[in-house]
Parts: sequence; C-alpha cells; structure tokens
Amino acid sequence: MSSPRMPASSRWPHYLRALRHPNFRLYFIGHAVSTLGTWIQMVALSWLIYRLTDSTALLGATTCASLLPQLLVGPFAGAWMDRHDKRKLLLLTQALLGVQASVLALLTYSGDISANLIVILAFTLGVLNAADTPLRQSLLSRFVDNAEDLPNALALNATLFTCSRFVGPPLAGLLIGLVGEAACFALNAISYLALIVGLLFVRLSAGERARGSMSSLFRQGLAYTFKTPSVRSLMFGVLVVNVSASSYAVLLPVFARDVFSGDARTLGWLWGAAGLGSLVSTLLIARQTVEQLQRMIMQGATVSAVALMVFAVSDYLPLSLVAMAVLGYGVTINNVGTNILLQNQAPEILRGRVVSIYTSTRFGFDAIGGAMAGLLAASIGGIWTMSLCGGLLLVYCTGRVLVKWVARFQSVRPDDVQAS
Repeated sequence: MSSPRMPASSRWPHYLRALRHPNFRLYFIGHAVSTLGTWIQMVALSWLIYRLTDSTALLGATTCASLLPQLLVGPFAGAWMDRHDKRKLLLLTQALLGVQASVLALLTYSGDISANLIVILAFTLGVLNAADTPLRQSLLSRFVDNAEDLPNALALNATLFTCSRFVGPPLAGLLIGLVGEAACFALNAISYLALIVGLLFVRLSAGERARGSMSSLFRQGLAYTFKTPSVRSLMFGVLVVNVSASSYAVLLPVFARDVFSGDARTLGWLWGAAGLGSLVSTLLIARQTVEQLQRMIMQGATVSAVALMVFAVSDYLPLSLVAMAVLGYGVTINNVGTNILLQNQAPEILRGRVVSIYTSTRFGFDAIGGAMAGLLAASIGGIWTMSLCGGLLLVYCTGRVLVKWVARFQSVRPDDVQAS
C-alpha cells in the first residue's frame, strides 16, 4: 500500500516555498536560462566596445543608452501594462529581445559592427527592457497562489539573477577567448526561448486590469509613489545608490586591462566576484522578514560605499575581488530589499505602475551615473572617479544615519523626518 501523498508545502524548505507553485516553477526555470544568457552578452559587449575603441566615454555612453530608456519609458510602460494581459506582453518582449541579440550576433560575426551600431542596439535593448523588467516583476504576484509567498518569490527571482551574475561573467570571459563575442550574443538569443516556452505552459486566471486613460493611470501611479512617505524614501535611496555605484559596471574593463594588466578572463572574474556577493545577499534576503529587510537596506548602501573606495585604490587583484564581492552584496541588498518592500505594500491594481517606477529609477539613474562615470574617467581617470562615487555615497549614508538618530532623540518617526 502506497503512502499518502505529502502536501505540496511540505516538500519544499521554507526559504524555497515559492517553488511549490507550478506557475512560478515554470517561470523560474525559463528565466534561469534566459538570465544566464543576458549576463554572457553583457560582459561580451563591454569587452567588445573597449577592444574596438579603447574609449571609457563610449563604455559610459553604451551603458547609458541601454539603461536610460528605463527612466524615460518605464513609468509610462507601467500604466500601459496595467491595462493589458501581462503574460502576452511578456511573450512579445522576450521574442523581440531574442531578435535584438540575433542582430548583434550577426553584425559582430560579419565584422560590420561599429560604435554607432552598438549604441543603437544598446538603446533598442533599453527600450525593450523598460517594458520587460516591470512586466516580469509585476507578474510574480500572479505566479504564486498565496500572497504570503510573494516576498520569497521576489527573493528567489533575485537569486536567479545573482547566480547568473556569478556564473555568467567568468563563463563569458572563457567563451570570448574560445569562440569570440558573436557566439556569446548568439547564445543569449537562443536563451530567450527557454522563458518563452515556460510562459506558454503557465496557466493564469484573468487578472484585474486597470481602467482609465493612460494619463490618468500614470498620474495615479506617481501620486501613490510620491505621496506615500515610506515609498518616496525607498525610491530616493535606490536613486542615490545606483547613480553612484553604477561607476563600477562602466569602469571594470578599464581596471581589468589597465590596472591589472589582464584580459577578458580578468574582467569575467571581477564581474563574477560581484555576482558572488550578490548571490550571498539574495540567499540571505530569502530568509528575512519584511521588518528585518527595512534595517538591512541602509547597511547595504554603507558597505557599498566602502567597497567602492577600497576597489578604487587597490592594485592587488585578490583584495579587489573581495571588494567587488562586498560591493555586489551591498548594492543587491539595497535594490532587492527595496523591491520586496515596495511590492509587499503596493495594491495589486497599482503594482505594475509602482514596479515600473522602481525599475525606471533603479536602471535609469544607473544609466545616468554610468554615463557620468565614463565621461569623468576620461578626464580624471577611473581610480579618482570611483573614489569620488564611493565618497559621495558614504556622505549620503552618514546623513541618513544622522537623520534617524535625531528623529529618535526628538521622539519623531524617522520616515516623517526623511519625507519632509
């Protein structure tokens, strides 16, 4: 006689509880493959740019082109997606992202790639991601049947990203040396098929759709974001951390080749170290309560500032790898923790707009910071640029701590002081 079947909830550890939901498992597997391909393309593209042009300004411009649409398009994309079937829209964006990667692969393989084409394709990628990223984030609440599992689903989704960030860059460095950048771009194009197939098997009930004009829905999202003190404070923290810490992503090829006298494999190890730190942070986040996350966010910003300054002045590769790991840990704690807190408190009908404003803030100001870092590095060098970014971030963190200390001393709620 067979033993009775165990309940689904008992077959998964508590920190993996979101995986008990079939729709989330399908998404999780497909997104794992797709995200690995994305990181391979990202590293290969940064190496291709610097190999062809030796230009830190172009590195910054390309990063800006790929991320700035998040700031310009993202908030409007949220109002648009809240009115439509998000799963169908996500299938469309994944297919278009595959086309973008295929074009990049073909141009690179044929030798027809140029700086102008790279910037154009990077901008195209940015426009697609401006819709794709908030679509994926806002759909997570639909992939789990129990709202209590949403924070865990968000944490596991971030873990996927950071696992790929840990594995993808070293793998990209190896692939660049073996088969070249074009093959890396082709692999990324193929990887999008995994999530497309997963989404085709997902079964979702008809979700609630927002009603009203695009302009009114957009204003509703902005009003909720900027008139809710806790949401406004979280968004500002994401802005400051990403506009300052983004310098490392732009300048890593410079440090890999010019400071450490390395090649694409060195760049891959530096990216991988940051990915390891991010992975540790997401594994930790998956076990935390909402209240614990609120305390961890400022700690993440502070260690990011210190790590930036240590990496900037170090010419010893092992120490720099440690600094990269700490930096990846801190930035991810801040970004992922904020995303979880925002989605946990946002009403379902507003979630797409709140997520799109969050992603536009995160990636848009990442783009602005990256462009500024690239231009500044062309004038004063990568070391001074990264040191300055770390110092400014540390000043912000110190100011926030002082504000909280004054608020406690005066028996005033910190959120009220920060929001004033």
